[in-house]
Amino acid sequence: MRIFLLLLLSFSLISCTSRPEGVVPIKDFDESRYLGKWHEIARLDHSFERGLSKVTAKYELMSDGGIKVINRGFSVAENKWKEAKGKAYFVGKRDEGHLKVSFFGPFYGSYIIFDLDQKNYQYAFISGYNTSYLWLLSRTPTVSEDVRERFVEKSKELGFDTNELIFTEHN
Repeated sequence: MRIFLLLLLSFSLISCTSRPEGVVPIKDFDESRYLGKWHEIARLDHSFERGLSKVTAKYELMSDGGIKVINRGFSVAENKWKEAKGKAYFVGKRDEGHLKVSFFGPFYGSYIIFDLDQKNYQYAFISGYNTSYLWLLSRTPTVSEDVRERFVEKSKELGFDTNELIFTEHN
C-alpha cells in the first residue's frame, strides 16, 4: 500500500498542469509572436525569485518543438545575476495559451496565459497551477496604469491575493 501511495504522489508531482478555478487559457495564441524577451512587472512571492529585481524571461523555439525558457534576475543582496534555464511544452493545442514548464528535470508546472494583448503581444497575465503563482509580463520594463489596474482587478476576481503582489524594480 505504501508503494502505491508513493507512486501516486510521484505521478501527481511530475506534471502539475492543472488550472485554478476560473482561469481559462487564451485562444488564438501565436507562439511565434510570444517568443523573445519579456520583463516581469509583478509577481506573487516565491523562494526562487525572492529578492530579485530586473527580472526577465526569454523564450526561444527548440528543435524538438518545445520552447526554451531563460529566467534572469539581479540579486542585490548577493550583487550578482541569477539565471534559471527550463523548457516548456504545450499541454493541449498549440494555439491555446496553456503550457507546462520545467526547470527541474521531470517536474512540470502549469504556465497559463489567461490574458494577452493579442493585437501587439505587449503584455501577458500568467498563472501557475494554483492561485499562489501569478505574473504580469511586458515587452518593456513598465506598463500603463490601465494595464496594471486591469491585471490587479482581473486577478483579484479570479481569487489571487493581489494584496501580496510584488512590483518588480527595473532601475
